[in-house]
Amino acid sequence: MGTGPRVAFFPDSFHEVNGVAHTARNFAAYAKRHNLPMLCIRAGAPGVRGKANLNTNGSVTEVDLPRSAFSIAMEKDLSFDPTFSRYAITIDQELDRFKPDLIHITGPSELGIFGAYFAWRKNIPLAASWHTNLHEYAGRRSAPLATMLPQAPQWIESGALHATSSFYRLAKVLYAPNEELCTLLEHKTQRTCHVMRRGVDTELFSPTRRTRPTHNDELILGYVGRLSIEKNVALLPLLQQALDVARVNARFCIIGHGGEEAALRQALPNADFAGVLRGEALATAYANMDLFVFPSETDTFGNVVLEALASGVPAAVTDGGGPKFIVTNEGTGIVRSTSAWIEGIVELTKDRERLRTMGEAARTYAIGCSWDAIFDAVVAEYPRTTPAIQPLKFSAESPRQ
Repeated sequence: MGTGPRVAFFPDSFHEVNGVAHTARNFAAYAKRHNLPMLCIRAGAPGVRGKANLNTNGSVTEVDLPRSAFSIAMEKDLSFDPTFSRYAITIDQELDRFKPDLIHITGPSELGIFGAYFAWRKNIPLAASWHTNLHEYAGRRSAPLATMLPQAPQWIESGALHATSSFYRLAKVLYAPNEELCTLLEHKTQRTCHVMRRGVDTELFSPTRRTRPTHNDELILGYVGRLSIEKNVALLPLLQQALDVARVNARFCIIGHGGEEAALRQALPNADFAGVLRGEALATAYANMDLFVFPSETDTFGNVVLEALASGVPAAVTDGGGPKFIVTNEGTGIVRSTSAWIEGIVELTKDRERLRTMGEAARTYAIGCSWDAIFDAVVAEYPRTTPAIQPLKFSAESPRQ
């Protein structure tokens, strides 16, 4: 075993297709590469039923805990199991056997709740990383209530932020994907927050995987991610309409699934809907794009944006959320307000040389993004000796002020 801290990792998502799962898998891979002792306790793959499964893989002990048939679906591959408490004894035993120096959770899921509980019960330092703006998701999804009560979405978002930040206040140290979120969390929780960005595999995601001719009359605009309201995908059909009016020969390649898929298929009859892609198939799809478009305003980081940049594809993002911290405006793509996002893309698609130059800059930027450097920084900031659950003391000012 390595000499680093012994980490009990409780990720919200691991086997699924989303940013949290992608980061969690890379953290486990980092632990293996660096011989970091890790106990990775996670829910089993979606749809898999059965008993708990334990496996040792190098320095990482993997414990898969399948969800039950009583799980409540949150998305196509995300769910919450109200009967997850049946694993309490199993988790307790594995923690006693592993003897962690700290527990790291990624959110208020069944896993996160268990992680926080056992940190308190066993007096183990707790670290928590923020990956998803659940409060903004709640606000977006409650938008239909505004017809009856105009302030309802705002109240729901505010309440969800208060509840989530109260949960994160249990940790000794916090991590978030960008500076804005760190400032928000420090203000809400009175805890220190460190920026924890994302890395990318630049060997997998590379311009060399392109199979389409570089010079092609038709432009491929790509989107990768969940097809849901909070991703603001309703802008994609409006973008296609604007491109048609401007006589730009462009077509969408949409990768992912979600509740808005049927509506998008109807509104974009000429688009290619590839479903969920992984590995080399996904890398090839990225490389064959000419521009990556990502209208989300709720993403905390945007792993898919970084994967597109690594593939030599410039990205068009909004100025809301985390992706604006990845894309250099007019350098590796464009950053626009939601109201100007479509206009900016239409203008950009008319200049092929500008797209090419941005794509080269995008690849150069992505090469400098290393998972090892990111997780080295995370581990360096781990609490080592003090208890996880701290007294709830509040000061008038944020630690950043």
